[in-house]
Amino acid sequence: MKWMLPVAAALALGLTGCSVYREATASRPPTNVRWQRVATGDDRDRMRDWRNAWDEALPLARKADPQALAADPLLFDPDRALADAALPQGKYRCRTFKLGGRGTAVRDFTAYPAYDCRVAEEGEVRSLHKVTGSQRPTGLVFPHDATRQIFLGTLVLGDETAPLRYGLDADRDMIGYVERIGPKRWRLVFPRPRFESVLDVMELVPA
Repeated sequence: MKWMLPVAAALALGLTGCSVYREATASRPPTNVRWQRVATGDDRDRMRDWRNAWDEALPLARKADPQALAADPLLFDPDRALADAALPQGKYRCRTFKLGGRGTAVRDFTAYPAYDCRVAEEGEVRSLHKVTGSQRPTGLVFPHDATRQIFLGTLVLGDETAPLRYGLDADRDMIGYVERIGPKRWRLVFPRPRFESVLDVMELVPA
């Protein structure tokens, strides 16, 4: 459908500049486009399975590192979601936690150091980019409801300088949801990412 073309182009975001959407395409997403009409079938399935992913990942992570999870109950509470979920534009420090290992060599709880992220206004939506680190989600954040927004994007790896177009490679496609869990504190949760873990939780706090 014609309306999907500018949205697909919007998800092929570059990593430089404040208005990455406008650098990638001259078109803008149509007004009131719902994320469900943009997401792939596989990603919609992953989002529907978000609760099961938490239920599977949390016991494994608690067994692996009970102190780490107990030290931050808000971040690892699947039902913690406050009103006004929208991420303000600006620079963030973002830290990823992987819960539930997938594969024999992967631990059931891994905490990474904080890296740089950026949120920018892109018209009807906002863009979110993890700017530094070896695994860098980049994509768009769509409205959903008062307590949740939906991230659709792709994973940039290593020394790559640009993301793949969303929907081109299922192994790189990413879907997650944004929730506010405290004053000036958000999280981006990825249920069943393609690599390494059952659930990823990315904490975002303004830099």
